[in-house]
Amino acid sequence: MSAREEGIEVLVARARGLVGMRVGDLARSLGLSSEGDAVRTKGTPGAILELALGATGGSSKVHDFPELGVELKTIPVDLRGVPAESTYVCTLSLADAEMQEWDDSWVRAKLSHVLFIPLVASDEEPWPARRVAAPVLWSPTPEQDAILRSDFDDVVGLIGVGRIEELTAHRGRWLQVRPKAAHGRVRTTAYGADGEHIATIPRGFYLRPRFTGAILADPSALPD
Repeated sequence: MSAREEGIEVLVARARGLVGMRVGDLARSLGLSSEGDAVRTKGTPGAILELALGATGGSSKVHDFPELGVELKTIPVDLRGVPAESTYVCTLSLADAEMQEWDDSWVRAKLSHVLFIPLVASDEEPWPARRVAAPVLWSPTPEQDAILRSDFDDVVGLIGVGRIEELTAHRGRWLQVRPKAAHGRVRTTAYGADGEHIATIPRGFYLRPRFTGAILADPSALPD
């Protein structure tokens, strides 16, 4: 077994050791606050799990665990294990979208090895009450990779011909594109049908809930 494989085993074991803990209790054990509402603290549970598991990637363009090539994704799920929302992967660079290829794309690199950690609670419970559930270490099968590639190619192809404003969250079987900005006034640059610069909302890649929900049940799943 390689050092990387041993490191991944240790990481998964650490994640399993957190199963059953409330996120708020975990935060307090790390000396962090568990105050704030769900809207203003969106992303906070993920940051807490990153700290607890020793992630060092931060906001840089590297994996959460750079030495292991593993990304950490927390997924809020209901009591049935159904994801409550899409899962953010990474930003989509609009200015050079037509130049991007799936094989060497950052979104594919991000999805090469993912440690999914479900956080379980009913709809009425605040985020500190969510409990850590069993982690799932996932890498895409060839069949899954082919579908994700198709979704990616559809997106970058549309942007490449200047049809960025036609790009909505409805496109993509598993991998979708959604607005990704702190507020609605943020703009970035893309190109129109005639090659002109246009100001548009920044966007990011997200995994659909039906895909992540299926992966949590069966890492080789091929949901509709």
